[in-house]
Amino acid sequence: MIFKRKKKAEAQAQPEQTIAELNAAAEQAREPAADVPAAAKPAPAQGAGDSAAAPAAVRDTAQGPFDGDDFGDHDGYLDLGALLIKPVPGLQLRLEVEESTQRVIAVALEIGGSRMQLQVFAAPKTDDLWPGISTQIATGIADQGGETEMVPGRFGNELLARVPQVAPDGRQGHVVLRFLGIDGPRWFLRAVIGGAALTDIEEAKAMEDALAQVVVVRGDTPMPPTELLPLTVPAGALARPNESPDAAEQIPDTERPDRGPEITQIG
Repeated sequence: MIFKRKKKAEAQAQPEQTIAELNAAAEQAREPAADVPAAAKPAPAQGAGDSAAAPAAVRDTAQGPFDGDDFGDHDGYLDLGALLIKPVPGLQLRLEVEESTQRVIAVALEIGGSRMQLQVFAAPKTDDLWPGISTQIATGIADQGGETEMVPGRFGNELLARVPQVAPDGRQGHVVLRFLGIDGPRWFLRAVIGGAALTDIEEAKAMEDALAQVVVVRGDTPMPPTELLPLTVPAGALARPNESPDAAEQIPDTERPDRGPEITQIG
């Protein structure tokens, strides 16, 4: 079942932390989830912010996320159109809706004190989008005075980012986020993880396990690359007013639509 939203821990980094220290903490959190086949483990990452130079990681598609054409058993999944989400204990789900068009543009999964935003896009048949998109993200964060580093992860190379942020009381701080990009057959899935999963071993594994069970339904409609795939509101969803965004929700993306109404309770 999907339950209504609850308040969670801030995804706030200490100002004195360096990207190397954050990387070390994130690596510790990822260790229990790193028991993937050797062929699926990415090669060592390059220097901080050098996403373009990082060697391409090999993702084991059998470990998920899955393509809808290769995944026949949808029983028990929550149908959101282009995404099928497997409910797990403690999972809360929120749909982010573009105010001007009322279309669903993102799905947020919450477990404990962690949050993961999912967006799914059309992609070319042959070229991978993540190398170019990760470079764009790293450049945008650097322009804000933040830091990024390409690091190996369960689903391939990912960006660990320390992004400048102004706290509600006006103090300068940073929010720490993990950016993951997964290239599938004619689709691209972007996940952004924030909160306790950055340093908490159990929550990191719970978030990654939830991501591994996602199924992408691309459909046959021709769409240009980077176009958002259509997400739908399940029957029985209740709309609630927009809330103040948490630290983990303030994701740097110049093309992201303004936050609008949200669907925060299903069931």
